Amino acid sequence: MTPSDYEYLRKLLKERSGLDLSADKQYLVESRLMPLTRKANLAGIPELVQKMKSGAAALTSEVVEAMTTNETFFFRDKVPFDHLKEAVLPALIQARAARRSIRIWCAASSTGQEPYSIAMVLKEMGAALSGWRTEIVATDLSLGVLEKSRAGLFSQFEVQRGLPIQMLVKYFTQQGELWQLNADIRAMVQHRQLNLLQDFSHLGTFDVVFCRNVLIYFDQDTKVGIFDRLAKMLEADGGVLALGAAESVVGISDAFKPYPERRGLYRLNPARRAHGGAAMMPMKMAASAR
Repeated sequence: MTPSDYEYLRKLLKERSGLDLSADKQYLVESRLMPLTRKANLAGIPELVQKMKSGAAALTSEVVEAMTTNETFFFRDKVPFDHLKEAVLPALIQARAARRSIRIWCAASSTGQEPYSIAMVLKEMGAALSGWRTEIVATDLSLGVLEKSRAGLFSQFEVQRGLPIQMLVKYFTQQGELWQLNADIRAMVQHRQLNLLQDFSHLGTFDVVFCRNVLIYFDQDTKVGIFDRLAKMLEADGGVLALGAAESVVGISDAFKPYPERRGLYRLNPARRAHGGAAMMPMKMAASAR
């Protein structure tokens, strides 16, 4: 891969997916794209880039999908799901008693382990949510991972990663070498393609938003915009944002404040809403604005 090929790919991936590759990630691009070149019967990445430049839209989409990180597993990091069950849902059940409905958005949902983990948590609530309307919306940039998620079919390796054996027995049926998630759990999740770089206000508002382990791949300016739009998606009365263990709003946005004693969870900042403030600018932008 030539330096110009790499720069072309870096720019394209930033524009299409928000993925911000540093100058030393050429090895990552090569490892992800070489299988794609072989599949397309191309000599290598230079020929792949040339095809993309000539307008091969389908190939370009495959490149973006190949470079999008889809690492996930059931109940990943465990703590956010404990928080959901022990604090967030009980508080929402009390706050939403009049309307008896809860909406949850799982952004960058990948192959489905996260939204289905949320669905199982809701199912485990049992009588506490009896008669309630619960809605889980799972979105991702990749149509391929959404298709896999809809199918609810997972390998032995996938169900062994984070899924308690009791839930495997309770909510899955073995089909040969695969495990099929039960239809009632699959029916709890709606799947939609969505690019977080674009407007997502059409999804409506949510009581809980899981946006975990995706913002770490974006640059500061992109994070500012996404946080500002996420703030508009949360219900003002008790809405909760869940971020990944390596992610934070600190120094990026003042639209949120930490959820008391629950690491990784955030609520809307009432002070910011009262003053109609905008998201914080990154330090380098603020300096240039003075």
